[in-house]
Amino acid sequence: MAILSTPSTGIVKAFRMDNCVAVPMADIPLCHEDDFRRCVMQCHEDGARLVALFMPEPSELMAVLSADESGELAVVRAKIGNSFSSLTAELPSAQAFEREIQEAHGVRPEGHPWPKPLRRHADLEEPASPESAHSFFAVQGSGIHEVAVGPVHAGVIEPGHFRFQCAGETVLHLEIQLGYQHRGVEAALRNAAPGSRISVAESIAGDTSIGHGLAHTGAMEALAGVEPPLRAQALIGIALELERLSNHVGDLGALCNDVAFLPGAAWLGRIRGDFLNSLLDLSGNRLGRGFLCPGGIRFDPDDTCRKSILKKLNAADKDLQHVLDVVFRAPTVVSRFEQTGKLSRALADTLGLVGPAARACGCDRDVRRDHPSGIFRFAQIPVTVNDAGDVMARAFTRAVETRRSMRFLREQLELLPPGPIAVTMPALLPDHFVVSLTEGWRGEIVHMAMTDSRGALVFYKVVDPSFHNWLGLAMAMRGQLISDFPLCNKSFNLSYAGHDL
Repeated sequence: MAILSTPSTGIVKAFRMDNCVAVPMADIPLCHEDDFRRCVMQCHEDGARLVALFMPEPSELMAVLSADESGELAVVRAKIGNSFSSLTAELPSAQAFEREIQEAHGVRPEGHPWPKPLRRHADLEEPASPESAHSFFAVQGSGIHEVAVGPVHAGVIEPGHFRFQCAGETVLHLEIQLGYQHRGVEAALRNAAPGSRISVAESIAGDTSIGHGLAHTGAMEALAGVEPPLRAQALIGIALELERLSNHVGDLGALCNDVAFLPGAAWLGRIRGDFLNSLLDLSGNRLGRGFLCPGGIRFDPDDTCRKSILKKLNAADKDLQHVLDVVFRAPTVVSRFEQTGKLSRALADTLGLVGPAARACGCDRDVRRDHPSGIFRFAQIPVTVNDAGDVMARAFTRAVETRRSMRFLREQLELLPPGPIAVTMPALLPDHFVVSLTEGWRGEIVHMAMTDSRGALVFYKVVDPSFHNWLGLAMAMRGQLISDFPLCNKSFNLSYAGHDL
């Protein structure tokens, strides 16, 4: 734990996260605000990245950082007043977290370079006062024009506002305003009956039911001091990778559609349906809803079902590899994908990107390897890294991940261990804190929870991978043609609802 320890002060607590572990609050000491800032920055300089920054209760600030190479998490906790010294100028990945803190708690991050509203902007409030009005960034000069898109779009998609500052067709700056789907998810998870929380978690981002459900059940299991049986762990891993496959294949098809390569769009759309139907066979729902529960899973496939899923996956995989070979050899695809929406690794690290968007920039991080839990402690999936940073890299990273997920699925389905599929959930441990990490198909999903002296939930925090990655999309558009925005947007394919919560 050397990378994150500071023996001289003892105020940084580092934990080995081979599995999701709940920690007594007494083991996370409070420090002064000045020490908080110094320790967070020291962890960052030592190679850790910011996972979350939040206020679990009034006058208390906490940060969670990850040293991916060592598999450790650091937790820093401090008492603060009505303001604190902003980290953003030195640690840009903190920018959205600090804006969220100011918006939700009224605590000012002093020195934040751009403390604009994150979700609760003026056009959602009645009446909107001049003081609360959202001020958009504006580029000035001869020939500069502005293009405003959304929040209501032509397609049946989620709402979000995109404002482009352009010189001719070239985008100089893109500002993204979200918040139109803020539903109070964290409060709902904190206040819901224990049996209802999983339904809320599965609804955080509709295409990531397994990912968010697994992060939630992992947190609850750690707070209860239990873990699912081995058979359940294997089946949960299968469901997670089926969700990854269906979304990656769907994204690749949508990218083909955006460059008018319609054969690829049609073929991949059909194959996506095969993976969704396999998840339906496994869980009873094409999106995996209702499959997970704290302590394990609800349904146990028999041997006939297992063999049927395996047969369907083998057939779908054969078709998929043929189609992907055609897609990535098509000149019309390659010419539009390459050098479009490019991001450097340095910028991806600076912004704190996660998931395929980060790995396509050369960032070697994946929760399944760096913080393994469940079946991923025993069956590793190689991490796919590509350093080109453009649309092609983001597409090809997804394509390679489909092959590696498929190999994992075959192994697990052929050697599915016997045994029970769930354990009884005892009461939650009192005065404990937990960080639960899952590598969803978009990237790192984080659920954090805290209990009081009676074992009741008093705090719940969610960080969807889109929370980290939306600014990456904005930066990828700089210097691009505005007509390339649909392609760049789809290559990230971020969740509006996952950001807005």
